[in-house]
Amino acid sequence: MLSDVFLEQLRTVCPIETVMGSYVSLIRRGRTFVCNCPFHSEKTPSCTIYPEQQSFYCYGCGAGGDVITFMRRMENMTFMEAVETLAKRGGLTIPENKEEARRSKVRARTFEINRETANFYYRNLSGSNKTGLSYFAQRRLTPATIKKYGLGFAPDQWDALAVHLKKKGFSEEELITAGVCHRSKKGGVYDVFRNRVMFPIVDVRGNVIGFGGRVLDDSTPKYLNTSQTPVFDKGRNLFSLNFAKDSSSTVMILAEGYMDVIAINQAGFSNVVATLGTAITPDQARKISQYASEVIIAYDSDGAGQKATQKAIAHFNEVGLNTRILHLSDAKDPDEYIRKFGADRFRLLLEQSGDAIAFQMDRCKFGLELSRESDRGRWLNRLVEVLANVPNPLTRDVYISKAAAEADISPDVLRSQIELYSRREKNKQKKHNWDQLKQKTAPLQQRTPEGESLQHLERVEETLLGYLLLHPEKITDTAARLDTAQNTTEFFRRVFQLMVQMEQQNRACSLSALGEFLSTEEMARLSQVLARQRTFPPNEQTAEDCIRTLCNPVSLSVNSDDDLLRLVAQKKNRCTSE
Repeated sequence: MLSDVFLEQLRTVCPIETVMGSYVSLIRRGRTFVCNCPFHSEKTPSCTIYPEQQSFYCYGCGAGGDVITFMRRMENMTFMEAVETLAKRGGLTIPENKEEARRSKVRARTFEINRETANFYYRNLSGSNKTGLSYFAQRRLTPATIKKYGLGFAPDQWDALAVHLKKKGFSEEELITAGVCHRSKKGGVYDVFRNRVMFPIVDVRGNVIGFGGRVLDDSTPKYLNTSQTPVFDKGRNLFSLNFAKDSSSTVMILAEGYMDVIAINQAGFSNVVATLGTAITPDQARKISQYASEVIIAYDSDGAGQKATQKAIAHFNEVGLNTRILHLSDAKDPDEYIRKFGADRFRLLLEQSGDAIAFQMDRCKFGLELSRESDRGRWLNRLVEVLANVPNPLTRDVYISKAAAEADISPDVLRSQIELYSRREKNKQKKHNWDQLKQKTAPLQQRTPEGESLQHLERVEETLLGYLLLHPEKITDTAARLDTAQNTTEFFRRVFQLMVQMEQQNRACSLSALGEFLSTEEMARLSQVLARQRTFPPNEQTAEDCIRTLCNPVSLSVNSDDDLLRLVAQKKNRCTSE
C-alpha cells in the first residue's frame, strides 16, 4: 500500500494537467481545462481536467480518474507501472507495495520469458534446420535486418521451447501466463508456435511483449499471434513502433503485415508500423497520432486491402490525422514492389501517394453501372456521405466542385444534400451519446430480500460517497450508522468499505489512494460522481438525508434531481415521524 505522503508528492511533481497536456492539447476554461478525449474519437472537447481536485472526467465516454488512472489507460499499464513511470518522471523513489510487487513480478517474469523465447527462436534460425533462414533469404532480408528485428524460427516439435524454458527455471504456469505454451488435455504443456518463422513484437520501452508466427506451408492459420497476456494486447500495440517512434519524419507509413514493415524499414524508411493480425483499432489510430501528423496507408492492392483501407481512413479522420493512400499497380504489396523496383522507386511512390478523399470518392463507384439512373443515385449518395466527413470547409468545397462537375449537377444541389446529411448525422450522434450516457448512469436493477427495488438508491449512494470524499472526517460516524451489507449496491459497498479501512488506518481518503484498489472502470465511475457534484456539492443535511434513506429504503424510481429531492424529503419526514 502506497503512503499518503508519497501519493501527495506524486500529484505535486506530476500535476494531471501537465501530464495530460503532454498527450493532448488542452484549452483553459476558467479554473479547468478541456480537451478532445484521448480514449474515444470526437471533434468537440468533452473531457474536462479539474486541477484543484487533480482529476479528469470525460462527459462523452465516461473515462475518468486521477493522473495514475490516466497513465494506466493511456499506456495500458498496471497501477504500479503507472506509478513507476510518473515517479521516474518526477524524480521520486517508490516505497515497496507487496500486492503490486506481486503483480509487477508476474509482468517482469513474463517479459523475461518473452526475451528468452525470442533468443531461443533467433538461435534456432541458424541451427541444423535452415528452413526459416532460407525463407528470409528468399524474401531478400539481410543478416543485419534479421538481427535488428530479432527474427527467428520455432522448430517443428511439440515442446522444444517448453523444455528449454523449464531448464531456465520458469514454471509451467508462468509459460502459460506468458502465452508461449498451452496446457494439454493430459496435463502437460506444449508450444504455441511450431514450424513457423517468428517475429518478436517489441513495445516502445524495448520489451518483447509477444510474437507473430508465419507458417512455411499451406497449413492454417497462416499467421498466428500471441493471445492476450499480462503484457500484451494486440488491439493496443503496433509492430515496429519501437523503431518508428525515433524517426524524424512527421509521416507514418501503415503497412498490412510484418514482412511489409520489415522490407520498408530495410529500404531506409524507419517510419513504418503494422497492426497485429487485425484491422486497425481506434486505440492504434490514436497511438499513431501521438507520433505523426500524417499517415500513408500502404495496404495490399487486393479487395481485402482496399476494404481495410476504408476502415483505417475513418479511424484516422476521427483522430485528426491527414491521410494519404499508396497506389500499388505493379505489385500486390510493398514488399513485392521494393523487391521488383527498389527503394528509390518506392520513395517516389510514397511522394505520389494520393489523398484519402480522392480514394474514397473513387471507391464510391465500386460495383455500380453509372449508365443506370438508379446506380447514379447510389453513387451520389455515397459521395454525399464521403464529402460530409471532410472536416476542412475549404477542402470540402474543392471536392464538391470536382464531384458536381463529374456528375454534371449543380454544386449547390450537392452542397445542400451534404448539409442535410450532416445535420441528420449530428442528431443521430447526439442521440447516441445521450443513450450512452443514460446507460452509463442507469441505476442498477438489484433488489432487496423484501423485493424493494434499489433503483432509486444508487443516486443517493453516489451523493453520500461524494460527500464523504469531501469530508472524510465523517466516515467513521457514517460507518457506525450504516449497515452496508443490506440495501446497497455492490459498487457502494466496495468503495465505502475501502474508505472505512483507510480511515481506520489513519490514511487520507483521496481519489489517488482509492485508485490503488479500484479498476479503471471503477475509478471512472467515482470520477463521474465527483464531476456531477462539483456544481452543487452536497452539504451535511443532504448527507444526513442520504444515510436515513439508505437505512430505510422506499420503492421510488429516481429519474431526475427533483425525484431525488422528493425521495430524501419523504424519507426524512418518515424518519422524523417515527
